[in-house]
Amino acid sequence: MRRGRDLTNHEDREGLTYRKAGVDIAAGEEAVDLIKADVESTYIPGVLGSLGGFAGIFQLPGGLEEPVLVTSTDGVGTKLLLAQQVQRLDTVGIDLVAMSVNDVLTVGARPLLFLDYVAVGRLAPNEVARIVGGVAAGCREAGCALVGGEMAEMPGLYAPDEFDLAGFCVGLAERKHLVDGSAVQEGDLVLGLAASGFHSNGYSLLRRVLEVGGLGLSAQFPESEETVADVLLRPTRIYVKSVLRLLEEGVPVRAMAHITGGGMVGNLSRVIPGHLSARLGFTDWHVPAEFRVIQQLGEIPDKEMFATFNMGVGYVLVVPAAAVDTARRLLRDSGEQVMVLGSIVRGEPRVVLEGVS
Repeated sequence: MRRGRDLTNHEDREGLTYRKAGVDIAAGEEAVDLIKADVESTYIPGVLGSLGGFAGIFQLPGGLEEPVLVTSTDGVGTKLLLAQQVQRLDTVGIDLVAMSVNDVLTVGARPLLFLDYVAVGRLAPNEVARIVGGVAAGCREAGCALVGGEMAEMPGLYAPDEFDLAGFCVGLAERKHLVDGSAVQEGDLVLGLAASGFHSNGYSLLRRVLEVGGLGLSAQFPESEETVADVLLRPTRIYVKSVLRLLEEGVPVRAMAHITGGGMVGNLSRVIPGHLSARLGFTDWHVPAEFRVIQQLGEIPDKEMFATFNMGVGYVLVVPAAAVDTARRLLRDSGEQVMVLGSIVRGEPRVVLEGVS
């Protein structure tokens, strides 16, 4: 019986190495060097240690009576496939941060720490640096520190030009100041903050629409001066600084929702008490043209659109009617486009979109 193998080629004569198997440790070390400045640009008071250790370390600030840690994890979804197709790698990192920090924000927490996980088929240091540079930009925008992460080169699991991202956020809040929706009352008003576009949800449907409509990423997006790639790869808006300013000014925010997969109904329903209903209309809420273009190209029913996409509203706050003017002024001063979406009434279901069936 034959055992082993013939050493018939050059590779076999020299012996196998990790690099020949597809994992380049030297490239990983180069990538770490390239991202060092971006990562350290996110450091905030409390960060201990430096890039390259086995774990990130953070000293919690004092002054809180009952500090509560708030966590979230998310990815970017199949939006990554479009970014890979056009090699636009510097914005999906912002999406990654936004998806988690906006979630942490909904309970009134301040994002403190972020970690990323970058999995690639082939580790190209400059490309990884662009991705992580976007993560760092998102962290700076959210005011949190990128304290660690992982770059995993996995040939065979991913093709050479493929990659995937995951993000992990830790926030901090005072327990008595947590926002959980329990204080929502009849007569409260619902405010919406404009989205920057499709954000990071519904891209499996979007990609199918492009296929059906015969639209390439380099084509001009209908009714726009931008390309399809420009429109669909806009990074998700980060609402952290605007909303935290509102909370710090003492505006009584009773509930908040990040409008992601499931749309307005699926997400706002999570923070409306069972005996109440948010009745929303379109007097102040004007759905951006890009959503209607996609709807027409794919012949998508209204109900499906509103269940899949944010439809121009990326974040929602429920506030007492008496606080609406102050809330709108502070949010607009922070650069947000604010819409009055509707009000809280008694009854079921928890969220009603007038005219959408």
